[in-house]
Amino acid sequence: MLTRQDLIDNPALALDKSTAALIGLAVGDALGDLGRSQEHRARYGIATNLTDSAKSTDDTEFALLTARMLLDCNGNLTRDAVFQAWKKYILDEGGVFARAGRPLYGAVANLQRGMRAPLSGQDNVGNDDDGSAMRITPIGIICAGEPERAAKMAEIEAEISHYGDGISASQAVAASVAVALVNGTTEEIIAAGREYIPADSWLGRSMQRAMDLCDEAESVEDIWEPIHTQFWTPSHATAAEAIPQLYAIFRMTDGDFRKGQFWASNFGRDADTIAAVVGALSGAKHGMDAIPEGWADIVRKPSGVALKFTANEDVVELAKGLAAFIR
Repeated sequence: MLTRQDLIDNPALALDKSTAALIGLAVGDALGDLGRSQEHRARYGIATNLTDSAKSTDDTEFALLTARMLLDCNGNLTRDAVFQAWKKYILDEGGVFARAGRPLYGAVANLQRGMRAPLSGQDNVGNDDDGSAMRITPIGIICAGEPERAAKMAEIEAEISHYGDGISASQAVAASVAVALVNGTTEEIIAAGREYIPADSWLGRSMQRAMDLCDEAESVEDIWEPIHTQFWTPSHATAAEAIPQLYAIFRMTDGDFRKGQFWASNFGRDADTIAAVVGALSGAKHGMDAIPEGWADIVRKPSGVALKFTANEDVVELAKGLAAFIR
C-alpha cells in the first residue's frame, strides 16, 4: 500500500487518482442510470458502454456540491461551511430540481424553515438512505490515506440531511475511498469502510450478511440473486439495502473498473448510486488508465438536472482542485 506521503511526493499520481475517483463516480452514475432505462434495455438489453446520451443524476451533482463546498472552505469543513454551501448552491438557486432523493428535498425544506444540522437531518424523511454516501467521494479524495479523518469529515457533511445508517454509510464510503487512493487491497478498502458501520445497526447486520454471502461464493454470479432478494426493501435507496450490495459487487469483481461497472450498472433498483460508488472506489484505486477511453469526456460536464449550478462545473477541474489538498 502507498502512503499519503507517497501521493504528496508524486503530485501527478495524486491528480490521476483523484480525477479517476470523481470521474469514476460520474461514469457509474450515468451508466447505472442507462442500465435501468427501459428504452436502453429495449434496444441493447444491458448496459455495456457509456453512450453519448448518458447524463448525470443527483449522485454526480451532489458529489460536485461536496467538492465545491470543500474548495470554498479550503478543506476546513464545519457545520457552517456545509450550511453556507447548501445556501449558496441550493437554496439561493431555487432548490433541488428533478431526480433527487427524499431526504435531500426534506433537508432543503428543513433549512428553509430555519432548522440547522444536525436536526435538519434527524427530523427528516428517508434519512437512512444512501443519498449522503453517493456524494461523499470528494472527502475521501482529500483525506487520501487517512480514513479516520475522512469518516469524521463525512459525519459533518452528511448530518445536514441524514441520520443513523445514512451517516454511517457516508462515513464508510469516505473511509473506503481514502484507502483506495493509497492502493489498499480490495479487502483493506472494504474493512476501512466497515470500521464506521455499527455492528448492531440495520446497516451493520446487512453488511455482515453480504460479506458472508461473498465468503461462500466463487463468483459474482453466485451472489447475484441473493443480494437482490435478501436486501430488498419496499422503497429502494435505503442504505441497508444499497450499501451492502455495492460492497459485495466491488468485492466479487476485485475492484476491476470495467467488471464492476458491468455488474453494478445492470443491477436495477438504485443502480446509479451503486455503480457510482463502485466506480469511485475502482477509479481511486486504479487511476484513469482503468476507465475506457472517451468515457471521461462524456461525463465531465453535468446536466444540472438536480442542482442548477453543476451545469457550469467541470468534473475534471474540480478533481484538480481536490487533488491540491493532498499536501
